[in-house]
Amino acid sequence: MIPGAVFAETLRQFLAPIGPYLEDPTISDILINGAAQIFIERGGTLELTGAQFESAEELMAALRNVAQFVGKAVDETRPVLEARLPDGARIEAVFPPAAPDGPHVAIRKFPPTALTVERLVQVGAMTPLAAATLKALVAAKLNIIIGGGTGTGKTSMLGALSSFIPQHERVVVIEDSKEVQLQRLHVIYFEARPPDAKGRGQVTIRELFRTTLRMRPDRIVIGEIRGGEALDIIQAMTSGHGGCLSTLHATQPRDTLSRLETMSMMSNVDMPLAAIRAQIASAVNIVVQVGRLKDGTRKITHISEVLGLDSGGSGYRIQDLFLREYGGVGSDGHLASRLVPTGIAPAAEAQLREHGIELPGELFDRNAARPT
Repeated sequence: MIPGAVFAETLRQFLAPIGPYLEDPTISDILINGAAQIFIERGGTLELTGAQFESAEELMAALRNVAQFVGKAVDETRPVLEARLPDGARIEAVFPPAAPDGPHVAIRKFPPTALTVERLVQVGAMTPLAAATLKALVAAKLNIIIGGGTGTGKTSMLGALSSFIPQHERVVVIEDSKEVQLQRLHVIYFEARPPDAKGRGQVTIRELFRTTLRMRPDRIVIGEIRGGEALDIIQAMTSGHGGCLSTLHATQPRDTLSRLETMSMMSNVDMPLAAIRAQIASAVNIVVQVGRLKDGTRKITHISEVLGLDSGGSGYRIQDLFLREYGGVGSDGHLASRLVPTGIAPAAEAQLREHGIELPGELFDRNAARPT
């Protein structure tokens, strides 16, 4: 087996054209559109660079080495690569023939140290009051889904919220590709694995999740819900495994729940939609919605509570505990906004009291977090 340090040095040589961008902490994304066009994202803005690979073959060679590093293979029958670099950066690549003028690559970098709640408050992603409220909701073992579009900071938010989990609890993390950075002492990580060239050795998220239930977890964290494992997760949430945390691609809290429905139906379990919907309404307590604003900043836009189904059983009852309100664009080009409480008392307040937790009193004052 090739030592990790040797692999890392080899990859640095293969990825030399983008080496400076990989090392630049101000850059969050590197986007390679074929060998001759490379964009970077810095501060929420895309910039075209002058860097390029000499040829598509050179870029392909680099990506094959990335695939080897994570034990995967790419060829004409498997033209998509999902992997990570030695420093933890996430890489997604699409090869010909699926990308005729490719390969096309997206690299998402993560900060060398996990993003903290304190830092999120400093940059205005949340307020101290929202942070105190989320701390209470996490500590009381409510099930929380973080929804958001691509590049909105869902994974970073997940890592930050994990700091609110009491230190004595055992946490199991399940991911397709390891990228979650939990601020925990007692945590174990599981990673799914695709089949090899002969169709052997596959380990799915669903299999890992079922194994996790027998690993004595106090908390289960799923890096991202993507498919049929949604139903297993929802059923676990309704059967005593409280305090689950996960992320999901969706643009609004209600969309987050609808997406859970869709993915639950991908499980190949013959269950009526009404039954799936009822389980989701019972399982998910809180939706934390994150978004990337027009100025490129990433912030919480909603903290919403799921109250169950409506009287007809066909729609979800949701109430917003926090909403982001927007103003104009300042002289610095940033959009003025503020995450404010709606003044609504959470229905889960009784569950918090069972854990000896009190919500901050300012939560019930709609004017508490408004700028003066």
